Amino acid sequence: MAGSPSRSASRRLQLPLLCLFLQGATAVLFAVFVRYNHETDASLWHRGNHSNADNEFYFRYPSFQDVHAMVFVGFGFLMVFLQRYGFSSVGFTFLLAAFALQWSTLVQGFLHSFDSGHIHVGMESMINADFCAGAVLISFGAVLGKTGPAQLLLMALLEVALFGINEFVLLNLLRVRDAGGSMTIHTFGAYFGLVLSRVLYRPQLEKSRHRQGSVYHSDLFAMIGTIFLWIFWPSFNSALTALGAGQHRTALNTYYSLAASTLGTFALSALVGEDGRLDMVHIQNAALAGGVVVGTSSEMMLTPFGALAAGFLAGTVSTLGYKFFTPILELKFKVQDTCGVHNLHGMPGVLGALLGVLVAGLATHEAYGDGLESVFPLIAEGQRSATSQAVHQLFGLFVTLLFASVGGALGGLLLKLPFLDSPPDSQCYEDQVHWEVPGEHEDKVQRPLRMEEADTQA
Repeated sequence: MAGSPSRSASRRLQLPLLCLFLQGATAVLFAVFVRYNHETDASLWHRGNHSNADNEFYFRYPSFQDVHAMVFVGFGFLMVFLQRYGFSSVGFTFLLAAFALQWSTLVQGFLHSFDSGHIHVGMESMINADFCAGAVLISFGAVLGKTGPAQLLLMALLEVALFGINEFVLLNLLRVRDAGGSMTIHTFGAYFGLVLSRVLYRPQLEKSRHRQGSVYHSDLFAMIGTIFLWIFWPSFNSALTALGAGQHRTALNTYYSLAASTLGTFALSALVGEDGRLDMVHIQNAALAGGVVVGTSSEMMLTPFGALAAGFLAGTVSTLGYKFFTPILELKFKVQDTCGVHNLHGMPGVLGALLGVLVAGLATHEAYGDGLESVFPLIAEGQRSATSQAVHQLFGLFVTLLFASVGGALGGLLLKLPFLDSPPDSQCYEDQVHWEVPGEHEDKVQRPLRMEEADTQA
């Protein structure tokens, strides 16, 4: 399973050298540019006349903890459904997120918080870095099992840079609202990964098809990821919204949307399933679509009913996507989407962006009162009408799709470089290609001795 000696030698060198180079370069850039912000620096914080309880840490850290758990536990375990790829799913999630959060701190810092020659970091930059890591892991789901760790690190290197640029264009230039990242995180990550998967299309992947399915215990472990994501998603969407009513409303809308998407998923899964039976793939994934679909609009006056309706629609669309559209995606468009990110993040992300267009277009001073300034400051200041804000929201979706598509294509060409270690078609979705797996060198599977065998050996 280890492959030829030359392949093993290449694998032995590629990942260590790339990790050392990326970490070394990142450390140098941190040393030169990164500094604590005024809420973190000991001297700057104590110059002000304020209580320690006013520090941003006490308001943002609980949300950061939840987002952090989603990235490292939720995403990692959600992808362990492959029967022989559990080590890689969790391990490569760990690797990619650890690199992405460092690199994105630099990229986002240069674009958003570069002042007096330095990047200033604090709780908000930590949360933003985790958001970026989430987008990278969404793309990872599209190529899960078909790429090596060195390829994935290079994917993250490119994607984080483009994520930061796309986010800057949307939030700073177009001034769109996207608190929970329906566009900047989910749509971008999904379509970057899907185009990447298309460029890396493997016509002989049938040789590994027998490993692509799940077994009872792998699906059970994947449900751990689902539950973590489901529980913490209100924190994900509300982590960086305005404190007070805005953050409260965002969490509430996400809470109801997730609940409705879960019922929609169970309903559709039984409806389209064989003999009315539920499909665990649907439950693991489509039940989460409610969190994605309200990412853009959750801080807006969506209303509890609107959150329920959006969540139920997302759950049904996502379930139908897993049942009917995923096979078409591979057969007709040659996109091998391992985790079905198009159904969980792509379509619900686009729906979420369109929902944001609708709700932004309906914004009025009467509905928001004094709170309009925290959600739509340009409308509150009279610089834009609600219709103009809606148009900008829609344009933001098109810009995101453009950046994701071009970035995914460039990433695919980069990952196809011949010297990069990639598993052969016959060894995809297999941990033993990159990991020491217990028992892999044994001639046969160990089994408990029967009583008569134990007596004979004694």
